[in-house]
Amino acid sequence: MMRSWENRPDTTVIDEPFYAHYLHETGLDHPGKEDVLSEQERNWERVVEKLLSPCTHKVYYQKQMSHHLLPCMSRDWIFEMTNIFLIRHPREMLTSLMKQLPRPTLEETGLPQQLELFETLVYHGLKPIVIDSKTVLQQPKELLTLLCNKLNIPFYEEMLSWPAGHRESDGVWAPHWYASVEASTGFSPWKEKEELVPTELESLCLECECIYETLEEHILTVRSDDVTNL
Repeated sequence: MMRSWENRPDTTVIDEPFYAHYLHETGLDHPGKEDVLSEQERNWERVVEKLLSPCTHKVYYQKQMSHHLLPCMSRDWIFEMTNIFLIRHPREMLTSLMKQLPRPTLEETGLPQQLELFETLVYHGLKPIVIDSKTVLQQPKELLTLLCNKLNIPFYEEMLSWPAGHRESDGVWAPHWYASVEASTGFSPWKEKEELVPTELESLCLECECIYETLEEHILTVRSDDVTNL
């Protein structure tokens, strides 16, 4: 999605701006940790100042990981954003995550934090948008057009394809996490994953599925009349 949005002519993107703060505060050992800590701002308040500052384009796409938003951080600034939640079925998500984090915890999936943030926004009268990665891959043009309509911004065909390779906007962690992203030139068609969740992660997967199903009730879906009106 970050590639898709950065390929718009009116959009600036920023990649996981709280990652260094997250690693510094938690002490977790992630791939490329030292590079992240040396290259990225660790003070979350300074990061927020940057996120709230005007950027060079009309649209400021901020890719966040919900588990990076630690309890020590204020949430007030988030209310000034248009919040879009991208979710993925846990059986697909975990088989990808475990390649870098072989024994992830529930908190490291980000799902509890997504739900907490979603419910906080709803409590304050806001209406966050939820999209499912499967729908993005199955109907990229239809879903992105619908999403842009909801955001009152134009849809661009450029959102559907982009040049392969590294981008300056990619975080310093890209060599460890972005191999498939850098190889991509568009949205690959969705297909069911053959890889199964290992037995030792099955209980975690079931916990994740409960949270996922709660968020799934709110996903943005493409109806037949939406397609007709494209």
